[in-house]
Amino acid sequence: MTLGGTQRLPRLIGVEPALDMMISGQPIDAGRAVELGLLDRLSVSSESLLDEARTFARELLAQQAPAQRSARFVNPGESVAADFFANFRAANQPRWKSRLAPRLVLAAVEAACSLPLNEGLAREHELFTEAEASMQSAALRHVFFAERESGRIPGIGKDIALRNIEKVAVIGAGTMGGGIAMNFVNAGIPVALLELKGEALDRGLANIRKNYEISVKRGKLTSGQLEQRMELLYGTLDYADLADADLVIEAVFEKLEIKQQVFRELDRVCKPGAILASNTSSLDVDVIAATTSRPHDVIGLHFFSPANVMRLLEVVRGQATAADVLATTMKIAKHIGKLPVISGVCFGFIGNRMLEPYSREAHRMVLEGATPAQVDAVLTGIDLNMGVFSMLDLAGIDVNFLVRNSNRAAFAHDDSYCRLGDELYALGRHGQKTGRGFYLYEGRNRQDDYEVVALAERLAGELHIPRRRIDDQEIHDRCLFMLINEGIQLLDEGIALRASDIDLVWINGYGFPAHLGGPLHYAEQLGLDKVLAGIQHYRRALGEYGEMWFKPAALLERLVAAGHTRIEKI
Repeated sequence: MTLGGTQRLPRLIGVEPALDMMISGQPIDAGRAVELGLLDRLSVSSESLLDEARTFARELLAQQAPAQRSARFVNPGESVAADFFANFRAANQPRWKSRLAPRLVLAAVEAACSLPLNEGLAREHELFTEAEASMQSAALRHVFFAERESGRIPGIGKDIALRNIEKVAVIGAGTMGGGIAMNFVNAGIPVALLELKGEALDRGLANIRKNYEISVKRGKLTSGQLEQRMELLYGTLDYADLADADLVIEAVFEKLEIKQQVFRELDRVCKPGAILASNTSSLDVDVIAATTSRPHDVIGLHFFSPANVMRLLEVVRGQATAADVLATTMKIAKHIGKLPVISGVCFGFIGNRMLEPYSREAHRMVLEGATPAQVDAVLTGIDLNMGVFSMLDLAGIDVNFLVRNSNRAAFAHDDSYCRLGDELYALGRHGQKTGRGFYLYEGRNRQDDYEVVALAERLAGELHIPRRRIDDQEIHDRCLFMLINEGIQLLDEGIALRASDIDLVWINGYGFPAHLGGPLHYAEQLGLDKVLAGIQHYRRALGEYGEMWFKPAALLERLVAAGHTRIEKI
């Protein structure tokens, strides 16, 4: 809100709609603004706007109307029940978690209902000053500027000629492929959706229609808009139908050999200049590109599931990826409403590579004596959307196993920490979809499962891992410090362009709270010296395991030695 908004808006339109506007931040259209009383009149057209404004001005002059109309709600508190604020606070605090801003907004609107305007404005100023000086405010401002910085590509100017994207093709009509297709259709771009079998294609198109029908039921789309979007989709079983596509996105099973075969076909049928993209979440984009005669046209576009909802898009730049391909995909990503963040090529790129040590420590601590519920509670306690184990159950323990198995060589010297996940996979406990994973499920209702604790105890005995009581601080430090350490290593390697890009990936793809600014900004708030000291402590305290895994990133050591408090390449 602008200066005085928390005091004036409730007096203008009433408490409930004012609170909704301020706390949700959702824009409203002009018609709704007239309904609420924010606007006096709505012009019929832009052409008649000036004439209608003059007419309205003459009417006001003839009525000798005051320069400013009187508030509709002189005492805005009378527009709500006496217990409104208590009930509103109780209903929303669980969703707000530790976020400061909505609490301060609510306090300001309460002031509007109990104080004269001048006193309310003074109270608003006090609350604003408190918000402005908070660490959460600094974190959110960091995120604001990080989003604007993420689109800048070093060495590529704004004057670069972009490739024209008028038609898109998606390979694979499963959940991911269908979601990717919806992004482009929503932006009015025609999409060819390819599958190898007719049943799979029909099922994919039906699922897309079902998703749109849900939006219609919720009032977010009209039936006419649904049909317009479906008309932009063209299902096919023939690669030859992709010959005129400007951008082709492969979204098939996460197995290198399958993706390589797809790209050989695309190399054969696609027109010169078409951008060939892989939706891989972890595989080597350079190896995929090498199967084509045009690796300069190949790029990674890692959409996050559900692809039609999640805002993040990791744009993976291969060694041979042409500058205009990178710039074009960044622009089209923004056009379809995504937040694109550039990553270099490595296993898991930015997000999933950082997920590995974060998840590793969670698994290991369950073997050492923690429970999945305790680990998750610590992480959600700092406002992450989900803990490690509830996230793995949602994504699928089988999916996590297959991704990890494809990179088993990277930690072949000690894979004991992931034995618990391997055992659950072998038992068919794949998470929410099977009703059993790290937790038990009845629908989405989650319950602790002591069979998992018993399994962890058995595995710890087989692996000769001593079990003990693990406190919450250790859980926080081991999970978060290893996550931060890997992010700093990615920056040092040049996989990520900026520390703030890493923060955006984890906020928008993994549910890290924006009001903490992302993991690397969070590290700066904690103190880089504290993070380094924590890593060094566990390197000593955890014996052989600590020596193996708790190695500080060289950049972190350099930053602390130089007295730096910000994470940047030096």
